[in-house]
Amino acid sequence: MSDLNDEYDEQHERAAYGERDGELHDGLLEEELRQAAAILDPVPAELRRVAVDAFALHDLEARVAELTFDSLVDAIPVRGESDPPRMLTFSTDRVTVDVEVTADGMIGQLLPPGPAGIEVLSGPRAHARLTADAMGRFTGEAPPAGPFALRLRTGREVVVTQWLRA
Repeated sequence: MSDLNDEYDEQHERAAYGERDGELHDGLLEEELRQAAAILDPVPAELRRVAVDAFALHDLEARVAELTFDSLVDAIPVRGESDPPRMLTFSTDRVTVDVEVTADGMIGQLLPPGPAGIEVLSGPRAHARLTADAMGRFTGEAPPAGPFALRLRTGREVVVTQWLRA
């Protein structure tokens, strides 16, 4: 008798969660959750636009430089410094990009040193264009606002850093 009750309970659970004959109907549940999220917590139009633009900026041939150091996370705070510069390091197997972001702008250097064209990607806004000299040094007069990434063109190679918030 307990086997019969167990089988009934199992069938009842499957029916309650949308499972029929061993098939889970995830599509219906997913659609219901999507509709609920759209009503209760819609994605702001500006955020959707930034996300679409970020995806459109994706360069299939580019190497992605991963964030390997962020002074907000990895550094020891300096006593007495009220607004320290943010130090970032992005790396691929061939290129390292060191960047310092301050309220006055950004400075950086490529390793190995060499000339490069650099774009500061910042969603739907116009991209700031910077140039790295023969020593790999570059400067930008305005700090990035909001999410940003860097796209570097060094000869034939294109490197894009991870996106992060300034």
